[in-house]
Amino acid sequence: MRNHQSFLFGTLALTVCTLSWGADFQKGFDAYNSGDYQTAIAEWQPLADAGQADGEYGMGLLYANGFGVPMADDQAVKWYQLAADQGHAEAQCNLAVMHANGWGVPQSDEEALKWYSLAADQGVAEAQINVAKMYMRGLGVEQSRIQAQKWFGIAAALGNKSATFKRDELAERMSSDELAEAETMMNAWMQDHLNLQANH
Repeated sequence: MRNHQSFLFGTLALTVCTLSWGADFQKGFDAYNSGDYQTAIAEWQPLADAGQADGEYGMGLLYANGFGVPMADDQAVKWYQLAADQGHAEAQCNLAVMHANGWGVPQSDEEALKWYSLAADQGVAEAQINVAKMYMRGLGVEQSRIQAQKWFGIAAALGNKSATFKRDELAERMSSDELAEAETMMNAWMQDHLNLQANH
């Protein structure tokens, strides 16, 4: 079993927040969390084969970690991609991890940023933090402390304690004008995503 952490960022790669699941997926997810991977496969494979995004995401998790199936990054990417293309936020985040590390696909900061950004816009805190880190380091995008601060600020506002620390740490290295611009951008994003705030 691979310890699935992002080599770039050292954050838990494949344990991201759950947003909402269907009943069949939830049964598989409960089995997955208890180590009963055969039940998870039995619940998720039919969903995945039917093109259901939660099931595709679940199969991606199994193949990415080698739980109940041989570890196979190409299969993990396949299933994550199918779910991500349907707008599945966690699959988008995990697909970004695969691109960031070159697992099952050629390594690409640009592709990682694309998928992290889509997941971040749906409220996945790990994705928001990784988007911020990519802006801080100029990975796949022009370096921007303002954009980094915006995304750390969003994740912090949605309750992520790690993001709060990173936001405050970065703020010490920014000018008042930069901080003001980042706050304006953050507030605009929050205003456009009031539904996410209601869930936190």
